[in-house]
Amino acid sequence: MNKLHGTISATFAVGNSLRNLNLNGNQLEGLLPPSLQNCKKLEVLDLGNNKINDTFPYWLESLPVLQVLILRSNRFHGFIASSKTELSFQKLRIIDLSNNEFSGDLPAKYFENFLAMIDAPPEKLKYMGESYYQDSVVIVIKGFDIKVARILNIFTTIDMSNNNFKGEIPKLIGKLKALKGLNLSHNKLSGSIPPSFGNLINLEWLDLSSNELAVEIPQQLTEITSLAVLNLSDNRLVGPIPHGKQFNTFDNTSYSDNLKLCGFPLSKTCNNTSDEAEQSSSKPFQQFGDLEQRNGFNWKHMVLMGYGCGLVLGISVGYIVLFNKQPDCFTKIVIKYWRRMMG
Repeated sequence: MNKLHGTISATFAVGNSLRNLNLNGNQLEGLLPPSLQNCKKLEVLDLGNNKINDTFPYWLESLPVLQVLILRSNRFHGFIASSKTELSFQKLRIIDLSNNEFSGDLPAKYFENFLAMIDAPPEKLKYMGESYYQDSVVIVIKGFDIKVARILNIFTTIDMSNNNFKGEIPKLIGKLKALKGLNLSHNKLSGSIPPSFGNLINLEWLDLSSNELAVEIPQQLTEITSLAVLNLSDNRLVGPIPHGKQFNTFDNTSYSDNLKLCGFPLSKTCNNTSDEAEQSSSKPFQQFGDLEQRNGFNWKHMVLMGYGCGLVLGISVGYIVLFNKQPDCFTKIVIKYWRRMMG
């Protein structure tokens, strides 16, 4: 939070003891110096809110104890290549690449290697840092920029929002059971929301808004009972919204601008009931059609039978009236018989 400008020094010596490097909120430009990989004891690297113009520094994955990586709001660009090492970023618990120009698919291989986010939270709670210095960081939590003055060892979050990522969301994210927050909003992600997200039992906020996600919202998401903030707005999601548990607490804003979504809390109801009623009302006609096929006759035969009977009866009555030449008498008989039937 100064007005430092120019480039970052390229002289990080081998064997240095640097543990925290925070250059957030300056006007630094240029490339990241590869000599940063000499900082084998580096736990926190915060370069957010600068003007650094570079590709993803994949060589940082070799840092054995790196836990916090913040590159947000710079000019990073290009694809994030596949992992170059077998266990890359295995200690990483906070990664923020938001507000850059990254493109291509999300780095699925990295998600698989985030061992600190896969394992259950540690039993003993403690803050990052040392007795005389506590690490702090500014990140987006539940949609708000919040300064975390002290970072607990159970705090884990992934923010890759406001980039140009495309393709499907990796199912592997569902393995990160210790994850607290996930923000992939404002990209070009397509396909479906992985049902494996139901395994994220510690997740407190999930933002997938402003993408191109389609298909239905998986019912498995209702298993995330710790979920406090959900934003799926501005996608192409379809079908009924799952209900039960935490999903009964979210309002319309969680689902807005998904024209084919229906059900609570939206005012648009789903048509399942009317469809069932229509199907049930058509069953008698379907059964009648089956009867036609089994018995070898149909409605045309019935009409012809009725027409034939009526024709014979009409000719007979006419013959009797003309033969007797007493139509008035016949009319009286018919009226008398009709009154008896109606009485």
